[in-house]
Amino acid sequence: MLIETRAYARAGLLGNPSDGFFGKTLSITVRNFGASVSLWQSPELHIEQQEADANTFRSIFHLCDTVGQIGYNGGIPLIKAAIRKFTLYCGEQGIRLPNRNFTIRYSSSIPRQVGLSGSSAIIVATMRALMQFYEVDIPLEYLPTLVLQAETEELGITAGLQDRVIQCYEGCVYMDFAKELVQSRGYGEYERINPTQLPKLYLAYNTDMSKVSGKVHNDVRARFDRGEPLVYETLQSIANLATLGKEAIERRDYETLHELVNQNFDFRTRIYNIHPVNIQMIETARKLGASASFTGSGGSIIGLYRDDEMLNRLFVELRKLNARVIKPYVM
Repeated sequence: MLIETRAYARAGLLGNPSDGFFGKTLSITVRNFGASVSLWQSPELHIEQQEADANTFRSIFHLCDTVGQIGYNGGIPLIKAAIRKFTLYCGEQGIRLPNRNFTIRYSSSIPRQVGLSGSSAIIVATMRALMQFYEVDIPLEYLPTLVLQAETEELGITAGLQDRVIQCYEGCVYMDFAKELVQSRGYGEYERINPTQLPKLYLAYNTDMSKVSGKVHNDVRARFDRGEPLVYETLQSIANLATLGKEAIERRDYETLHELVNQNFDFRTRIYNIHPVNIQMIETARKLGASASFTGSGGSIIGLYRDDEMLNRLFVELRKLNARVIKPYVM
């Protein structure tokens, strides 16, 4: 029995990064990139090592380049965390797992560390494979929470629910992470939006720079926990943009949506230090008439464009900044 599962990259359109602070977000899956998992029964439990997990290098310079591109950890720690969290969940639910082992192999085309959620995609794909292999049904609304726990509790990664929700639900989703909901039942309120209502969107990611999301969020988290007014009020304003954006999409008011996307990034600059390369990407896109905001924590941007002429100009000008431009495939 060969099981094959997949999870896609994601892009936050509005509300990001308020999801980690009981806010609201509006996100899409980017099916141009994905993480795949293959799983089959075997005598022992074996996780196949991929290039990202290698510990042998041609030189110290090769090691430095590799770490710069893909970080210090490959996919194996993510898969281990997913397996452990899945097993613990089954135990807590009184689900008896059969005594059989498997071999698991993963691959990913999602650009690393540019805010497209490659790590959580590997965990989502792994969870889906485990659910099929052991014939376990985890409620869809709770699955993102379990994926998040694999990262936060098992690996100590700072993250929010947004990425895991959109990767589990797919398409376009509006999410409300109201504190009373998340703390009482472990998940928020998630509403699917018809992707055909979306306007013309572009996505651009820097092919020459990486930034680990957790390192970006840590300072703001501490300031939020201390109750700093500027941080709290700014995150509330960012969260409100998601609701306004949902309403704008439903009435196909793309001019308003254009402004909301720009506001999302502008609010973010009040409390986050933004890398100059990311600012340059944002400013370049806006000078061409497109809207622009982060898809995640930096390294990639998303926005609305007017027509093919503007899209072609985005291709040309952002390429000068080592950024690749694509049209996200959402359906």
